[in-house]
Amino acid sequence: MSNSRSRTSPAAARRMLPLIRLMVGAVFLSEGVQKFLYPAMRGPGRFDDMGWPAPELLANFVGATEVVCGALILLGLYTRLAAAGTATIMMVAILTTKIPIWMGAGFGPFEVRELSQYGFWSMAHAMRTDWAMLLGSLVLIGAGAGPWSFDALSGREESRA
Repeated sequence: MSNSRSRTSPAAARRMLPLIRLMVGAVFLSEGVQKFLYPAMRGPGRFDDMGWPAPELLANFVGATEVVCGALILLGLYTRLAAAGTATIMMVAILTTKIPIWMGAGFGPFEVRELSQYGFWSMAHAMRTDWAMLLGSLVLIGAGAGPWSFDALSGREESRA
C-alpha cells in the first residue's frame, strides 16, 4: 500500500541521491574541462582578470580538481572525498567572487568585474549556481553516494535502497 509517507521515507530520499550526484558531478566535470578548452574565457585568462596570483597555475589546478572530482562524483567513487574538494572550490569562489559583488567593487583583495549594480540581489543572482553546487556537495559529504554507485558496490557506502 502506497501513501505519501512511504514516498518521503529515508529510503526513498536515499534513492534520490544518484540524481544529486549525477547533477553535481556533471557540472563540475564540464566546468573543469571548459577551463582547458577556453583558457582565455574560463581558465587562466579569467583568473588573471580577477587578480589572482599565478593565474595559470591556479586555473589549471582548479580545472584539474574539477575534472577529477566531477568524474569521481559521477561514478560514485570516493564520493565524500571528491565532494569535499568541490565544496572547497565553491566556498572559495563564493568568498572571492560573489561576496565582493554584495559589498561593492572595492571589497577584499580580488577585483570584481565592473557591474551596473552591486548589492545583495545582484550577488544572489550571480551566485545561484554556486549555492546549488555547494549545497549538492554538502549533501554528498553528509549522505554519501547512495545506491547505484561504486562506493555502494565496494562496501564503502551502506546501500539501503
